[in-house]
Amino acid sequence: MRIRATVAAVSGALALSAFVAPAAHAVGSTAPDVTFSSMKVNGGKAIVVPATGSVKFTITYKVTHAADLKTSDFYAMPVIYHGTTIEKSQYGVAPSGEPTCTDSSTTVQSCKATLSVSRADLVNSIAGTWQSGGIAFDKNLDNPAFTNNLGRVSVQRLSKLTVNATPEPVKKGRTITVTGSLTRANWDAKKYSGYASQSVKLQFRKKGSSTYTTLKTIKSSSTGALKTTTTATVDGYYRYSFAGTSTTPAVNATGDYVDVQ
Repeated sequence: MRIRATVAAVSGALALSAFVAPAAHAVGSTAPDVTFSSMKVNGGKAIVVPATGSVKFTITYKVTHAADLKTSDFYAMPVIYHGTTIEKSQYGVAPSGEPTCTDSSTTVQSCKATLSVSRADLVNSIAGTWQSGGIAFDKNLDNPAFTNNLGRVSVQRLSKLTVNATPEPVKKGRTITVTGSLTRANWDAKKYSGYASQSVKLQFRKKGSSTYTTLKTIKSSSTGALKTTTTATVDGYYRYSFAGTSTTPAVNATGDYVDVQ
């Protein structure tokens, strides 16, 4: 993975897939004695990316440097990446602007950076668990020092869920048909595609109540379609609920009200 050692590269949105070979070390120079710790990505929440566009999030972290090293002598950049190490990763993201740091002591800085993940940086196969880490460069933006595996980061494909209960209104004791669709971001195709063979709960909330109860669990079709029936008893709201997977977040459909007469 080649680190693009330019100010533009380290201060703008950065996809690690652009790096193809190890960074060369300048003659007579060494990697800075800098490490990262206490890294927290997006407040500990998953990074959920839609089928188009991008998502911004923050990283907070600490930077520890040697006592004889001035902060002007190095540049410390947090990253999230997919793979075992930053050096071997083909996919990752670095800050979209300069990190903000304050001195906690003569050798420790507390920092915060904003990052942006674009659908254009991603492919479906890398949704799921990523890692956080950091790269420190010398003052010439050369000779990187890597700190790997500072914590897992979940990068997921945005999910959507719909519901439609019919007929409306309906007589008490009659059958209600509930249809819907479970889709998720298809980063490869830049659109939303059906999420097949997933367990989805049909839930009901009685009018005047704030709590949904599960009526049954069904599977989405090969196209993500949902369809089942239930018996009309009282006025209330029907919805589908998906618990999520490692690559796709949980989602609830907006309840569809049915008037029972």
